[in-house]
Amino acid sequence: MTSKYFDKEATSIAVLDRDELKRRIRNFKGRFKLDFNEDYLNSLSIDRLRHILLAALINAKPHN
Repeated sequence: MTSKYFDKEATSIAVLDRDELKRRIRNFKGRFKLDFNEDYLNSLSIDRLRHILLAALINAKPHN
């Protein structure tokens, strides 16, 4: 994981609204599946949603 990739992903996630964050988490395609129900996602702060999505993206990419 390069710092340039991390910065790019973090910046792009920082501008997403709640609905878009939830959509991307529900439709996440990676090496693993994210399985959160709508009620749970609705209960989280927008910062927590950003954290989940960024962590998933970081962990879905192969590490060198």
